[in-house]
Amino acid sequence: MKRIVITGQGTINALGRNVPETLEAMREGRCGISDLEFQDVERLSIRIGAQVKGYEPEETFNRQQIALYDRFTQFTLIAARQAISQSGLTFSGELAARSGVVLGTSGGGMNTLDENYRSVYEDGKNRVHPFVVPKLMNNAAASHVSMEWNLKGPSFTVATACASSNHAMGQAMQMIRTGMADVMVTGGSEAMLCFGGIKAWEGLRVMSKDACRPFSANRNGMVQGEGSAVFVFEEYEHAKARGAEILAEVVGFAMTSDAADIVMPSKQGASRAIAGAMRDARLNPEDVCYINAHGTGTAANDKTECAAVADAFGHHADELMISSTKSMHGHLIGGTGAVELLACIMALREGVIAPTIGYEEPDPECALDVVPNVARDVKVGAVLSNAFAFGGLNAVLALRAH
Repeated sequence: MKRIVITGQGTINALGRNVPETLEAMREGRCGISDLEFQDVERLSIRIGAQVKGYEPEETFNRQQIALYDRFTQFTLIAARQAISQSGLTFSGELAARSGVVLGTSGGGMNTLDENYRSVYEDGKNRVHPFVVPKLMNNAAASHVSMEWNLKGPSFTVATACASSNHAMGQAMQMIRTGMADVMVTGGSEAMLCFGGIKAWEGLRVMSKDACRPFSANRNGMVQGEGSAVFVFEEYEHAKARGAEILAEVVGFAMTSDAADIVMPSKQGASRAIAGAMRDARLNPEDVCYINAHGTGTAANDKTECAAVADAFGHHADELMISSTKSMHGHLIGGTGAVELLACIMALREGVIAPTIGYEEPDPECALDVVPNVARDVKVGAVLSNAFAFGGLNAVLALRAH
């Protein structure tokens, strides 16, 4: 069976414009959540989010590109440039044909949708820009990544709500494992912080007005974020032959469906996904030291996830470290698993466990080691990254230090 390693990573999110800035913020337990800044925010009851503040598209893209790239595509291209540059790969000839891209997103071009609904319905305009459809479509980011780097292999987008990035990265892993590709550019992106995006989420009554406090007894909901993280997944022998720096090895993946409820999570579905990822990775429960939790800060998710971890790990659950970095970078919905993978790689490479910040009160139903408020220096050998989505769709990745 072919092995899969990570040879490049890139990001832009509320914690930083690149990987070093983001990891420094995670180590410091810095919060990227603040007051939202966009048109009509005063009409919302939810006015906080993990926004990429001070971002100016003109500093990176020309006018023609901005006319074609929604904010989520821009974020993806920025992160992809960092990841591919770090990998040292150039895609031409046979390698171009055996390289592809699979990305996750949930909202896709939400900013473009919001702007054009406003233009037509509020401003009364009868025409929209001819590139509205190619700008807002969910596969726009994947398509532009494939075109910019000449990736001629499998290229597509996965949209499974909050599990989109993990599903995308799992598919990328399996394509390399089965020999369909040698290199896959993968990860996810989201940019739903606009009036329409937040207004829709307000209706669910799962959003916090003040902070994201996963696993804390006084938590009161999730907080949205935006941004992207992109990785280069590469077949191990291919990476080894060219002397590439290997950041981590992706060793397992599993996905399950609760088949139960559109919004309420299931302990059984999540537990099966966790156990399946360990089985695929050939890891015993005691081999896993850290889990980057889905940890949204809602009562239903946090309690269900802790119960699922206890079910999958048995007595070893008490020895695990489990933290939610959403408390810092917010919930990027379809892009969140990709940003969270950065914390997993940091744990493996640097021995730093990112904390769950905002933790104030113990919850008896979340009685695990949630690494409260302060990062921890611990050498780890294997980690998991959980993603559990609306629709009962679960995706778990397993990584090991190389």
